Amino acid sequence: MESLAPNIFVKDINATIAFYEQLGFGLVMSVPQQGEGDLVWAMMTNGSVTIMFQTLTSLGDTLPIISRQDGGSLLFYIRLPRIRDFFSQIKGKVNVVQELQKTFYGATEFSITDNNNYVLTFAEDEGE
Repeated sequence: MESLAPNIFVKDINATIAFYEQLGFGLVMSVPQQGEGDLVWAMMTNGSVTIMFQTLTSLGDTLPIISRQDGGSLLFYIRLPRIRDFFSQIKGKVNVVQELQKTFYGATEFSITDNNNYVLTFAEDEGE
């Protein structure tokens, strides 16, 4: 295996793109291409982190097993450098659900929810 890029389901691709741009993600590609109609899928990256977004309506009945509610019963754990700087940049722009904290396993973390109610936890091993 070489990589994992989650494809998460959202109601509004454009609002999701705008939210993730606040976190430093950039749009890599979309279907259709931006400016050519309502987007149904988009891929965004920040460093080596890739996340795809897709509307539930674009799947129709293809995958009925996928939950049709906002958010999910999962958490995206994203490691990054300079966590305190990043936290300072975004804390007034996002819904922080867990402030900066030092964990028992030595990581410094904080958690937010995105505009679709998914939980993102950001972490850095700052050492002692």
